[in-house]
Amino acid sequence: MNDLTAVLADIGIFVCVPWMLWRLLGRIIPIAVIPILIGIMAAVWHLPLQKIGIPSFYGDTIGWIAVLVLAFTAGMEMWQHPEGEPSANTLPKPGLLRLLGGAAIALGGPFLIGSLLVYFFFLPLPGWHAPSVTPFIAAASIGLCIAVSALPVLIGIVRELPVADKPIGQLALKLAVIDDATLWIGLAVLQIAAERQAAMHSWGVREAGAVILLILLAAGGSLASRHFRNPPRFLVWAVVPLYLSLGSWASMTLGLHELIGAYFAGAFMPPSWVRRLPFEAISTSALVWVAPLFFGHSGLHINGDALTWPSVLASLSLVAISIVVKMGSIYIFPPSQGLSRRQTLGLGALLQCKGLMEIVAATILHEQGMLSEFAFASLMVLAVISTLLTGPLFHWLKPKTTSPA
Repeated sequence: MNDLTAVLADIGIFVCVPWMLWRLLGRIIPIAVIPILIGIMAAVWHLPLQKIGIPSFYGDTIGWIAVLVLAFTAGMEMWQHPEGEPSANTLPKPGLLRLLGGAAIALGGPFLIGSLLVYFFFLPLPGWHAPSVTPFIAAASIGLCIAVSALPVLIGIVRELPVADKPIGQLALKLAVIDDATLWIGLAVLQIAAERQAAMHSWGVREAGAVILLILLAAGGSLASRHFRNPPRFLVWAVVPLYLSLGSWASMTLGLHELIGAYFAGAFMPPSWVRRLPFEAISTSALVWVAPLFFGHSGLHINGDALTWPSVLASLSLVAISIVVKMGSIYIFPPSQGLSRRQTLGLGALLQCKGLMEIVAATILHEQGMLSEFAFASLMVLAVISTLLTGPLFHWLKPKTTSPA
């Protein structure tokens, strides 16, 4: 099959079909989940998609560029305020220390408990030992995936919440922004720790140049925020691909994943410049029309033989651990004083959503040999189930509203 036919078949299976299903189901399932399910089912059923050239080379490339854009726009979101219009039901405004403390416990609790449970109970299982790292790093890699919250998916969920529920969603977004930044830092730390010290010890001019480049990108963004707040729009558009490509190249040169550099390049962009860009529309377009190629291929790349009943049971166990520990951590130390029990549980229900952030993290870790085939398959299932459960869990646990007389 020629390249054009292969990429058209790729787009049809992983973009067009998921979009039609998404619309037919009334958008109740996040768009990122459907192509993953298609890819997972194709892997489990051993469908001969390779005979028609799927995954195609150009489809892989297009999907990869889309995920770089998603990581870049997620970094842009870091300094924005996605909570929208003020609401009459606004929650007590959390202090900065309380918010950071709540975010640290909401992320640190699941990470520590999840890592310990994985180390003692999951890694000893057949097929769970990661091929390229020590058990400690493998457990920490899975623990990070258990702890993460899905910022892009949450933004979409919060936009569709009723007005009465918006304040809880707004607080969830503030915590998810912190989680998101911590995720990318954690991925970088794990990759450095995963026996990549040799690369760090053999630094040369390229590596030093990459560090200097990242510093210059951050300094340039800071200076522009203070002294050049309203440049011509064409200049803003010209800087976007420059930051994205340079940030990705710098992290790749340092032995880290390109997505890490893309995320921080977006975060380095001056906030006043970002507000002049339709970054939400760009992110949504990439998520709906291009990134499903990446998600579908991620599902397709799992070892279908690894998704056995034991691994499905392990996935369900990880789901239970993820939900209970995330919600328990938030319940023990709410990020804002004055929250009712139901408000706290509703907040936890939103933040247990894994979505595309866990998919991207697990894919990065799997490519680096830091997750086994069984662990990767289980984490993909975890991402799908936790995302599907977010809406029903939130509506079950959120504060009950009374109809006006």
